[in-house]
Amino acid sequence: MATIGWIGLGHMGGPMTANLIKAGHEVRGFDLDEGAMASAAENGVVTTAGITEAIDGADVVFTMLPKGDHARAVYLGEGGILESVATDVLLVDSSTIDIESAQALHEAAAAHGNRFVDAPVSGGISGAEAGTLTFMVGGSNDAVQDAGIYLEPMAGNVIPTGGPTTGQAAKICNNLMLFINLASTSEGAVLADRLGLDRKVFWDIASVSSGDSWALRTWYPLPGVVPTAASNNDFAPTFTTELAHKDINLALSAARQTNTPLVLAEQVSAMFATLMQDGKQGLDCSAIVQLVDGTHQGSAGDNRTSTIGGAA
Repeated sequence: MATIGWIGLGHMGGPMTANLIKAGHEVRGFDLDEGAMASAAENGVVTTAGITEAIDGADVVFTMLPKGDHARAVYLGEGGILESVATDVLLVDSSTIDIESAQALHEAAAAHGNRFVDAPVSGGISGAEAGTLTFMVGGSNDAVQDAGIYLEPMAGNVIPTGGPTTGQAAKICNNLMLFINLASTSEGAVLADRLGLDRKVFWDIASVSSGDSWALRTWYPLPGVVPTAASNNDFAPTFTTELAHKDINLALSAARQTNTPLVLAEQVSAMFATLMQDGKQGLDCSAIVQLVDGTHQGSAGDNRTSTIGGAA
């Protein structure tokens, strides 16, 4: 079994490391958040005082961080991974970050003598806990193949995507589709409700018909229908509005660089921005339904409504 260094023990990193430990690996981890460290320790992670200690003696190092800036700091900054990691250690970044940052990490790792893969995930917290995540893995063929050995205990699917940064490209495009699906599901759900359809009956129809999507089956934005949905719990976060806004804007940034019009993505980004402007960045992203059903309280106390065709 391997010794794994892990940086980033939050909502995703915590359960992911728990599955590695169940598979018999030793995980040495670090996070700036003391609560995340304590939870990880309860699951068997050997928590450390910093990055250097976490990666000392590791066979492979994983990072799971919120943004590209964080990933750059952890790998490239003072006291970061590349200052002290041995050159024979495989580096795996499972964060969802911008293409430019991913390319910078690949280049810096190669210059240091390390193999590096970008391996973002899909499946959310529930997938992280169940060990059924889909990993999209970009990098050299040998690095991708070797990374698969360590990904397997956390994964339902490990899909090689091609060369450096293609894992991030796949994740950005996938999340673009997810959040547009979430917005359209919110509009369909609210309209069906107001037309007098029983919520469960409509869900039963849509989930086996052309309106089906992962968002509908997992994050249904009205309560009492799907047990895994945050709508049952006052939109306590499974995936925050802030992170959803970040991810869809990664797609918009890539679209500008490739001259690709993303009209729907612009609208959904504006909807998430409205929630954030009114202090709801910490709510689950399925709270976007509040902009459709009129329950969103704006900063001036107004009830705002929105459709996919025109965000408030």
